[in-house]
Amino acid sequence: MNTLSHKIAVAIKQANPEETYSVEIMQYSLGIILNTLLIFIATAATGLLTGHFAEFMTFLLSCSILRLTSGGFHLKTARACNTFSVLLCTLVPYLFSFYELNLTLMNMASLLIMLLFAPNPDKNALMPVKIFPILKIISVLLVCLNFFMHSSVIGLAFLAQSLTVIPWIRRDKP
Repeated sequence: MNTLSHKIAVAIKQANPEETYSVEIMQYSLGIILNTLLIFIATAATGLLTGHFAEFMTFLLSCSILRLTSGGFHLKTARACNTFSVLLCTLVPYLFSFYELNLTLMNMASLLIMLLFAPNPDKNALMPVKIFPILKIISVLLVCLNFFMHSSVIGLAFLAQSLTVIPWIRRDKP
């Protein structure tokens, strides 16, 4: 993806050198877009092939929305992130289904994690600390929604995303 995003960025820069950002900035942005698109397409294709399209896409969407507000751990490479994300979105909802009690426990665990650790944004996100309380409230409200929706797929997505918010590795202070 990195090579492709670089080639696209160079082509854009050559087509309009005056009104575009640097190749590096465009490459970074295109890399994010292409990696997200790859995860979406691979998850959708796998869902269509296995007959679980709705579950896989619900999982992906739920996990993604909560991740926007809660942050979470990032893998070291785009390839690792792509592979892990597709496997997570296609295996977890396929392999696990829960009864009401288990779903309530999952929702409670996700809620507790969000209350304790969200948001945990990536250090490169450069989010102002003053919006952290708002992000925490939104994250908590999203998890609380599933107490009413009773979706095991959404519950699994929220639990998986919640686990990425826990600071398992101690960060260096800035």
